[in-house]
Order: sequence, then C-alpha cells, then structure tokens
Amino acid sequence: MSVCDLSVRIGALALRNPVLSASGTYGHGLEMESFTAPAELGAWVSKTVTLAPRGGNASPRICETEAGLLNSIGLENRGIEHYVAHTLPVMAAADTLVITNIGGERVEDFVELARRLEREPAVDALEVNLSCPNVQGGKLPFGSEPEPAAAVIRAVRAVTRKPILAKLSPNTARLAEIARAVEGAGADAITAVNTLLGLALDWRTRRPGLATVQGGYSGPGIKPVALRCAWECARSVSIPVIGCGGIQGASDALEYLVAGCRAVQVGTASFADPALPGRVVREMAELLGAHGLASVNELCGTIHDGRELASSARGH
Repeated sequence: MSVCDLSVRIGALALRNPVLSASGTYGHGLEMESFTAPAELGAWVSKTVTLAPRGGNASPRICETEAGLLNSIGLENRGIEHYVAHTLPVMAAADTLVITNIGGERVEDFVELARRLEREPAVDALEVNLSCPNVQGGKLPFGSEPEPAAAVIRAVRAVTRKPILAKLSPNTARLAEIARAVEGAGADAITAVNTLLGLALDWRTRRPGLATVQGGYSGPGIKPVALRCAWECARSVSIPVIGCGGIQGASDALEYLVAGCRAVQVGTASFADPALPGRVVREMAELLGAHGLASVNELCGTIHDGRELASSARGH
C-alpha cells in the first residue's frame, strides 16, 4: 500500500491534512486533546466568539432526532475579552492551526471582533459565521441574501490581513450567488454549510423539542443536503470550499473532496465519539493509499458531474 500525502492548502493556510473540527462541536479545541491530539488535525475551529458574553437560549436547547440532533444553543460564550485573555494563551501552544469563528448581529460587531483578533498571533484565520439559525429568531440577516453577506466580508477584509473563511447557510435558495458575493468581497475560502432549520414535536404533549421551537438540525441526516450545497459552492467559485455536514467517517469526508472541497469539518458525530476526527484522518490515509493515490489533492473535484462532458461536446 502506498503512502498518501494528506497536506492541503486553503488559501495562505498550509494544513497537514484536510480534517478540521466544526465550530460549536469541539469546544475551542484543547478541551478535546485527550481524545484527539492537536497534531492529528489540520486545524481547530473555535466555537463562535462574540463581542459581549452571551448566556445563550433557554432550555431545552438540545433535542435528539431520528438521524441527528436539533440545537438552539444561541452562541453561548464568554465574549472576546475572555477569549483573548484566557483561551488564546493556551491555544498558542497547540500544534495545529487555530481558526477563530466570530459572530455578530451587526456588521460593526464582526468588524470589531476582526480588528481585535488581528493583533493576536495565535489566531491563524477567521471563520465568519454568517449563518447561525439560532439567533435573531432564525432570520439569518447575513446568510440568506448576497449583499448583506458580502457587506460583512468586505468590512472584515478591510481590517484584517488574516485569511477569512465565510461560513454559509443551507437555508437559502441563493447559495451560489452568496458564495460568489463573499468571494468577490474578499473571502479566502467558504465553509459549506451550517445547520438546516428544523423542528421536533411530541404529539402527546403538543410541545416542541426546543424552547425556541425551531433550531439547527445537524448529523447524518443532513449529509445529502450539505454535500449538494458544498458541490454547488465549489462549482460556483474559485476559492477553496470546506465541506461540513453529516460526516461520520473517512468515506463521508472523501465524498466532500470528490464534490470539489479542499477540506472538511467534522461536527455532530464528535459528540458521540470525541476521538472520531483523528480517526477520520488515519482512515482517510489508509483508504487513499490503498487506492494508489499519492496525494489527497488528486481526489479533489473529480466528480463526474457532466461539466467536462459538456465542454468536450462543445469542442467537437
């Protein structure tokens, strides 16, 4: 069996492998080092950091479903000052890249967060959360239309030199347009996608599973939708796409790469098995080596989706 090189590039970021944690599912990273060592992953993505501390939404805010779970955490976190003072000094020693996910309800919130983190050397990149369905009543002010999304990325780009990942929502009919808009506004990569809006009910009690009624649906049940979203983004932009949604093993991750992604994020499955992200990396190397691939990059974007056939036909 040959040895496969798993290293990839996401813009200016050089990752040792294409597997990252997903924001909100792995703490800030170091909480999980006894399960997955920092050096095992391409990067750790923090849970969302906001300007002020947030207590999050009312309970219940987690609800298990038939093929995944619903959450309505509401971006609970201790705010940017606590993150900078207490989390980043520890993360600075981690043997992996650190990507800080930032969230806000106004463009100015994102700008101030980016400006504050620009001077933090422990932060290798910013993931701009344009797509959380669990704040502002699920209205997705920055995630459902191209121009609001672009406005955030454009404003963040103006105050930071760090790579910017734009995390997009599947809850829109204009995903490809939004992907192109954030690319044009200065994003270095796209994370596709955040959770689907969902609802759980108990017919006996007539009560919803979440206090907020609707919430973000994640887990294996969303993979076909998330995979389609990632493919749609990858075929619409020239910047790298990071796929996210329903990954439970190396084969799931490799499907995203074939669809056109350069990397993936492992999220909900980590709740049941915190060691899973590291195991996905090892299994990925084994599978690719067994198929004779020298580099994981040979797999990226190799989907037979008809585009090359159509261009070939036009050439004749």
